[in-house]
Amino acid sequence: METRNERSLAGQLLRVALPIMLANLLQTLYNMVDAYYLGKLGKEAISAPSITMNVSIFIIAFGVGFSIAGTTMIAQAYGADKNNRERVDFLASQVFILNLFMSLVVLILGSVLTRPLLRLLQVPEGLTFNYASQYMAITFMGMPFFFIDMVLRGSLQGIGDSLTPLYVQTVAVLFNVVLDPIFIFGFGPIPAMEVAGAAIATNIARFFSSSVSLFILFHGKKLVRVRLKHLRPQKKTIMMMLRIGMPASIGQAFSSLGFAVIQGVVNSFGSSVIAAFGVGNRVTALFNMPAQGISQGCAVLSGKKLGEGKHDEAEGVIRSGLWIIGVFISFGMALVFIFGDYLVRFFVDDAEVVFYGVQMFRYTTISVVFFALYTVVCGAFQAGGKTRPVMTMNLVRLWGLRVPLSYILPLAFGLGTQGIWLGMALSNMLVAIWAFILFRKGSWKVTLKFDS
Repeated sequence: METRNERSLAGQLLRVALPIMLANLLQTLYNMVDAYYLGKLGKEAISAPSITMNVSIFIIAFGVGFSIAGTTMIAQAYGADKNNRERVDFLASQVFILNLFMSLVVLILGSVLTRPLLRLLQVPEGLTFNYASQYMAITFMGMPFFFIDMVLRGSLQGIGDSLTPLYVQTVAVLFNVVLDPIFIFGFGPIPAMEVAGAAIATNIARFFSSSVSLFILFHGKKLVRVRLKHLRPQKKTIMMMLRIGMPASIGQAFSSLGFAVIQGVVNSFGSSVIAAFGVGNRVTALFNMPAQGISQGCAVLSGKKLGEGKHDEAEGVIRSGLWIIGVFISFGMALVFIFGDYLVRFFVDDAEVVFYGVQMFRYTTISVVFFALYTVVCGAFQAGGKTRPVMTMNLVRLWGLRVPLSYILPLAFGLGTQGIWLGMALSNMLVAIWAFILFRKGSWKVTLKFDS
């Protein structure tokens, strides 16, 4: 029987998490909108965002970890003393300068490594390779805009304001929806730029959102302000951010590298499987967005409870999140399992692509339920700044399970594409069980110590 306190925690969680869910959904729609319009150009064009997504996530993960650390530290500092604006502003400023530096590193690395990475991933020569290299190179040019948006989201979500980032993302995505067909197919004096046009439209939209984010951050009307006097890195704070953020970065980066390696296996099966894999991942990612939103909401609210010293309530927040997402994702994956062919055909009306997409859904939908619950549990570890267990689980999920299985099952056991899907399912289910065991032990319930 659900207690009144549990209902209260669930309500608090939803107030924080729902705007985060919608903001994450809108972020995903950048790629989804590109995929929708590029699908009209053929399966080679629609492969470009899919290939780019795996590579870019690997590279930007090294900067994302600092945003994760910043959100955790701001949430706990705000929970410990809501009136200490100076401490919150200082932390936000430190996150800003680190993210700005990391965005430049990502821009340089991405620009230099684009073509070598595509060849390493066995991207088929010809149209698929040319489209992917165009899309990826232009995408990396817009990384500073993306990182500035992350500072706004991480800082404001840390104090429980998840609505402001949502408003910014909503307008940016609407810009992208309008600009995409114009730059892809051409309109008036603007020539048809096809795949390159999709990436350019996304960068323009992100430039707008980052400009708004900068204004909000430096204006200081949202309880968090980036101040010039706090932009000089402080060693102790940077070391704490590294301790929390680096494991998260390593876990995400090498997990993404694992996805990129698996993409290489997928690429070896040809453009139809590449397209099906890309569409399938987008569909499941779309349904998993609420889990990511709940996870981030859990990290913020549970982190605040830990900062207040209310460890039991911190655990109650996570349990509420598990119930909410468990019901949602089970229903969503049932729909995907039944109507998967219609979902694939929405993006690419190609019989071979539809066949492989449906085959993928038959194997992976149940495991996505496990992965969604795992995602929520990871929010508990982020709340306490205990990101090493998450790093370990992510690395084992990809490198200990999925990557080996993706090679062994299709090749050694002759399962073909079915071996890839089966490897995905097994890795999700096993790591979710592991995460629940660690969660029950409670070692994540840690209150961070800040200077007075």
